[in-house]
Amino acid sequence: MTRLQSVLRVLAASATAALFAVTAPAPAAQAAPEPSAPEEFVALRSVAPTIIEEMRYLTPHNFLGEPVDGYRQPVCIVTRSTAEALRQAQSLLRSQGYSLKVYDCYRPQRAVDHFVRWAKDLQDERMKAEFYPRVDKSRLFGDGYIAEKSGHSRGSTVDLTLVKLPALPTRPYVPGEKLAPCYGPKAERFPDNSVDMGTGFDCFDTLSHTDDPRVQGEQRANRQLLKATLTGVGFTNLAEEWWHFTHKPETFPDTYFDFPVAWRSVVRN
Repeated sequence: MTRLQSVLRVLAASATAALFAVTAPAPAAQAAPEPSAPEEFVALRSVAPTIIEEMRYLTPHNFLGEPVDGYRQPVCIVTRSTAEALRQAQSLLRSQGYSLKVYDCYRPQRAVDHFVRWAKDLQDERMKAEFYPRVDKSRLFGDGYIAEKSGHSRGSTVDLTLVKLPALPTRPYVPGEKLAPCYGPKAERFPDNSVDMGTGFDCFDTLSHTDDPRVQGEQRANRQLLKATLTGVGFTNLAEEWWHFTHKPETFPDTYFDFPVAWRSVVRN
């Protein structure tokens, strides 16, 4: 082999190596691990297994009309002190022929961010006819229905109602079905298996205010039973929402978490 041939072979090998370095696929980036819940959080089912769980934001039957970011599995997650208080309330209610039913518990910050993005999209009103028939979507921030932070993300707040025992099943929501106003007569609203509270859950309307004077009779009695039972075990009701209660003192009064709603978030190794 001549000296010229040797030089040419070295140059060719170098060029091939350089080309491979440019075109070879880069190593796959490893996804950052999802955060887990602090040890103070538990699955409600592990403490109070008889409480009914209907996690609405995992489904499209909510004011967005689609599953909400961060909800992976139908599990209610709360701080242990909240779970223990709910167990006490459930015991009291079962002796009277009722059960609690939770719609939402801990809510990750990414879910709240999803709410905010949806609220800013004024064209998306697919669920207006059920959840906010009398409220202009542009008013959801100003009227306080949507905010950039939620007490749910701290782990001591729950949305819940009462169900008369024995509990009948709630039929599945069918996306695209005809919607009925959340403040209408119970027989005309979506057929939830709960008692009549005067409005459905997440009804953006002043009739949802716990002590609204227009709500009377059995509806008012049901609201007061829920409120009296929960306040008796340490909860505070949000006056604008008959379903919204926070256990005090909060375990994490100033921390907004973002771990997903999933069993793996509270499984201890």
